[in-house]
Amino acid sequence: MPICRIAPLTSCLLFIACQQRPPSVILETNQQLADQVRATEQAFAKTMAHRDFAAFTGFIADEAVFFTGPTPLRGKAAVTARWQQFYEKPDAPFRWEVGKVEVLSSGTLALSTGPVFTADGKTAASFTSIWRRTAQGHWEIIFDKGCDCPDE
Repeated sequence: MPICRIAPLTSCLLFIACQQRPPSVILETNQQLADQVRATEQAFAKTMAHRDFAAFTGFIADEAVFFTGPTPLRGKAAVTARWQQFYEKPDAPFRWEVGKVEVLSSGTLALSTGPVFTADGKTAASFTSIWRRTAQGHWEIIFDKGCDCPDE
């Protein structure tokens, strides 16, 4: 093929290739990712305040592990079966607030932690949650552990 025919074709293909952004490129900064996790944790906490058990279940990964009680709850079904009791009464038995959030540089995992309050607003405990970013860009909780240590 003559060079004069190759150059326009190459230029056209190069132009098209430059217009496409690879799907693996993460454009968010670490702060933006931390803000996403903070907002996700806040929405997760609102499920308790709003008494919305169905919304609660939407944040739980299928393979989640919650350290609730003496034996870890393994899997979404076990977690939701145990936590449903906290959503049955009209008033929330407790609430939590996000305090700190840290995200891996890869943007794939994050940690959130903060205080847990009794129904009357007294600090009673703390929580630590590990979130995983899905291929669709949503955050889902994979590990959760409460502690009867309100100062952590």
